[in-house]
Amino acid sequence: METNQKSRSLLKATVISLVIAIVVLVLFILPAEYNIDPTGVGEKLGLTVFNNEAKPVDTAVSKQGQQDSVILIVPAGKGIEYKLAMKQYSKATYEWTTESGELYVDLHGEPKGDTTGYFESYTIATANEMKGSFTAPFEGSHGWYWKNKSNKDIQVQLIFNGEYAIEGLK
Repeated sequence: METNQKSRSLLKATVISLVIAIVVLVLFILPAEYNIDPTGVGEKLGLTVFNNEAKPVDTAVSKQGQQDSVILIVPAGKGIEYKLAMKQYSKATYEWTTESGELYVDLHGEPKGDTTGYFESYTIATANEMKGSFTAPFEGSHGWYWKNKSNKDIQVQLIFNGEYAIEGLK
């Protein structure tokens, strides 16, 4: 009898664990990781915001006339990358400035689906500000790589508009 009771307890614990795992998956993991929220609880808890910024290139929409702005910190001795998903021949204008110090910058693009590491540079410079525009020569991820060669963090304000979806920091 005692073995039979242990088996029932083990089965009961397994079923309870499985139910808890499913509830956690549906209420928390799916909304936060995949923006799938069948119950609406993830949105109410603010979990769906984790996936709202990065959008694949297929969902890129025209944002002409709308201006986006972001403030980024490039750590001392390090580099960061900020990207936009763009369709072929879509356009973007941009302006970025720093308050203190120059940064190495490489404005470039990477074709969608490429696994070779290929990228095409559009502008390479060392500056504390830059203004311009570009037309994406191919569908993919396009944006800026800044490298801070100084020993202090440098803040960058990036203002941009055009036809894209924001991928953000990479």
